[in-house]
Amino acid sequence: MRHPLFARTKYFIFDMDGTFYLGDRMVPGAGDFARSLAGKGLDYRFFTNNSSNNEEACMAKLARMGFPVEPGRVVLSSDVAADYLNTHCPGAGVYLLGNERLTADMLRAGIRLVQEGPDLILLGFDTTLNYEKITKAANWIAAGLPYYATHPDKNCPMGEGFWPDTGSMIALFEASAGRRPVVLGKPMRTTVDYLTRLLSCAPGELAFVGDRLETDIAIGADHGIPSVLVLTGVTTREGYEAQAQVKAGLVVESLADLAEYI
Repeated sequence: MRHPLFARTKYFIFDMDGTFYLGDRMVPGAGDFARSLAGKGLDYRFFTNNSSNNEEACMAKLARMGFPVEPGRVVLSSDVAADYLNTHCPGAGVYLLGNERLTADMLRAGIRLVQEGPDLILLGFDTTLNYEKITKAANWIAAGLPYYATHPDKNCPMGEGFWPDTGSMIALFEASAGRRPVVLGKPMRTTVDYLTRLLSCAPGELAFVGDRLETDIAIGADHGIPSVLVLTGVTTREGYEAQAQVKAGLVVESLADLAEYI
């Protein structure tokens, strides 16, 4: 019998790394769970804050692990950012801190990218970041230009270690230029609004599933949406129980264990 938490759920929104796969290995049972949803009248999308990737890269990774998906299944914080800028700042000249994948996504979305004289700054997970980019952006931010970031994650897991992510760069620019950006991606309301428009559903018809309290679970807790914490990624049961700030609607060991609640 379906758990009451999911009485209205139509779409499960899966985080990717730490939830559906770990590095280059799919979490056991994750694919079977996703495939089983259609038979229960449910559907799913993937959502990742990692704006250094794009849909094609995410689809290729899933295919290599034996779980090919069609276009439209993977949504990124960069999609939310492009939609937000096109809606609220149409035609603006954007100085982008982002790699070639994020650059291509912004251009494809019709964002006008400029190297000089921008109207606003957009900070993504820029794996090509250098001192010249940092200096230019910091000066424009300090001068008062509108400033946005694709997501708030401080670190991105990479094998045995991590790479400093967009949230760490936000701290750098705040220290240098004295300002924080408008942050998009999970756990912000802009992501909820984007997904509900994309899927033509109400917020309560979503359910977020992920391993990070500050993003995957907070987006549910902050906006009255069901959330499920899986313990296959960065959050342990001990770590979860030791903190009281963000609580999930349900805690399971892995996606495979979520099946008994659906």
